[in-house]
Amino acid sequence: MKKILFAASEVHPLIKTGGLADVAGSLPRALMELSQEIRVILPNYQSINKTEEVRFICSVRVNNQDVNILETQLPDSDVIVWLVDCPELFDVPGNPYLDESGNPWHNIADRFTLFCRIIVEVAMNRAHLNWQPDVVHCNDWQTGLVPSLLSIESNTPSTVFTIHNMAYQGVFPESTFYDLNLPRELWHPSGVEFHQMLSFLKSGLSYADRITTVSPTYALEIQTPEFGCGLEGVLSHKHEILSGIINGLDLEQWNPETDTSISEPYNADTLSSKIINKTSLQARSSLPVNKSVPVFGLISRLVDQKGIDLVIDCLDEMVNMSLQFILLGSGDKSVEQKLMNFARLYPKKISITIGYDEALAHQIEAGVDIFLMPSRFEPCGLNQMYSQRYGTIPIVRETGGLADTIKDALPKSINNNTATGISFKASNSGALLEAIKRAMLLYNDKKTWKKIQITAMEKDFSWKNSAEQYLALYQEI
Repeated sequence: MKKILFAASEVHPLIKTGGLADVAGSLPRALMELSQEIRVILPNYQSINKTEEVRFICSVRVNNQDVNILETQLPDSDVIVWLVDCPELFDVPGNPYLDESGNPWHNIADRFTLFCRIIVEVAMNRAHLNWQPDVVHCNDWQTGLVPSLLSIESNTPSTVFTIHNMAYQGVFPESTFYDLNLPRELWHPSGVEFHQMLSFLKSGLSYADRITTVSPTYALEIQTPEFGCGLEGVLSHKHEILSGIINGLDLEQWNPETDTSISEPYNADTLSSKIINKTSLQARSSLPVNKSVPVFGLISRLVDQKGIDLVIDCLDEMVNMSLQFILLGSGDKSVEQKLMNFARLYPKKISITIGYDEALAHQIEAGVDIFLMPSRFEPCGLNQMYSQRYGTIPIVRETGGLADTIKDALPKSINNNTATGISFKASNSGALLEAIKRAMLLYNDKKTWKKIQITAMEKDFSWKNSAEQYLALYQEI
C-alpha cells in the first residue's frame, strides 16, 4: 500500500473550472478502491462547495505566515481532503484563477506559492499531521514549485507531475522569484528559470521524478515545437521519465442507463430508446421533430483550441444538407455572435445555447446522433468518451487523447468491430466537412451505424484502468 498526497488547485465536486477538477475528483477515489492511502490537498477558496463536515486540524507557519489546515472529505466517499486555509489569499470572491470581475488574480503567484509551501510541509511531515506520503502527485503549474522545493530537502517522498494542458504555464517576471523569497539555488536554466522568467510549470518538469500527461499521443506531441509551447526541449530531454495515461470517466455520472437528466434511459441492448431522447431534445431546442434527420451536437468552450472556427466555416454548407445542429458553449464573444446569427437565419436547422447547463449537456450527449470535436489540440478530452458511452458517434481531429480514444470507421475497422467514431487529420474546414459527409453516409446505413454505436458503448473508460497505470508508476519510483 502506498501513501499518496494528491495536490490540485481544483477538485470536483468541491470546485471546478475545467477537466483538472474531474481528474482530481475521480482518480483519488479510484486509487482508494485499489486499497491505497490517499489524501487530497487544495486551497480553501471562498467558493468551495462544502457539503461535508469541515474541522480544524492544525496550524503551520511558512515564510512568516500562519496557515491553518482544515479537514473534510470528498462527498460520497471516504477520501480525506485537506484544505489550505489562508483567508487573506483564498477567502475572497472569484474562482481559483480569476477575481470576481473575471481578471486573473493580481497575486496569483503568491496564492499558489503559499499552496506549494504547505504541500511541502505536509510532504515532509512537518505539519503536525503525523502522516508522511510515499508519493506526492502534483497537477499543473499551480503545484509546480513542489518538486523544486522538495529537491533541496533530504529523505523526501517521490514526486509525480501531471500536465493537463501545456498552454497554461504560470510564468512571471524574474522579480517575482525574489519577491516570493524562493531559494536562490533554484534560479538557473535547468531549474525554474525560463528565458529570464520564473516558470512554475518548468519547475515541475525540471525536478519531478516522473512526468505524466493525460494521453499517450499528447505525451509525444508535447515534445514537438507545435505542441510544446516553448518547453519541448525540456520534455524531449526528459522523455525517459515522461508517459501518457488516458483519463477515465465518472461512470456513475455519465451512464445512459441511470442518467436522471435525460428523457429515457437506455443501454446497448435498448438502443432504440435513444430516439426518445432525440425527439425530446429537438423539441426542447425548438427544432422540427424528425426522427430520421441526423442531429449533430457540440458542447465546448468557444475558443481557438477547440476548432470552433472550423465548424463556423462548415455551417454555410451544413445548412444546405439534411441535418440539424445543436450547440452548447461559451467563450469568445465574436464567435458567440457568429453562431447566434446562424441560429437566427436558420431556426429550423440550428439551435445555439450560450452558457453552460449540466443537464442540457447530458441531454445533448443522449439526444444527438453525431458529436463534433475538431480540436486543434486536445490533451485528453472527455466529451468524445461521453459520446461513445451514449452511443453518439464522435467526429474528432486525430490529435492527443482524441487519437487515443477513437477508432476511425473505415472498412477494416467496421468489419472487425473496432470502429467507434470518425476521425480526420488536417486542421482545416475542408477536412472536417469531408468527415461530416462521411458520417452522413454511414448514418444512412442503419445496420453499420448500429454496429459502430454498440462497439462504442461497450468500450471501457473506467478510472480503474487509469488508476492501475498510476499505481504501477508510483511503485516504480
